[in-house]
Amino acid sequence: MGIANAGRAVVSARLYGTASAAYGAIGLGTGTTAFAATDTTLETEKKTDGTAASGVHAIASGSVTASSVTTTITNDTAQFVGTATFTASLAVTESGLFNADTNGTLLARQTFSAVNVVSGDSIQFTWKIKNA
Repeated sequence: MGIANAGRAVVSARLYGTASAAYGAIGLGTGTTAFAATDTTLETEKKTDGTAASGVHAIASGSVTASSVTTTITNDTAQFVGTATFTASLAVTESGLFNADTNGTLLARQTFSAVNVVSGDSIQFTWKIKNA
């Protein structure tokens, strides 16, 4: 997993109150290119019905539970958990964390081995961003 340059800028600005919305929307897709710090979107973002996402992230921020959890020291990690339920067959290979339900700024992106889903399947995505 990597933190995108654009996401770093938003987090920095949020610390002093001048940035846009908090992070909490989760996107998913079928892209396989490894993360690069210059990423601003997922490679091939999809909706849960298998169609192109067109900037609309699969799990809206209102459906994502955000909290602080402990990794090394008390509450040093922001955690975002959301579930996508599919109405189509897909081989999901990437996910990202955004600060808006539509066309948000990408904070982090990760590719992984294909998780094959069919209509009726669900995947729970958990993003953990640790304060290093």
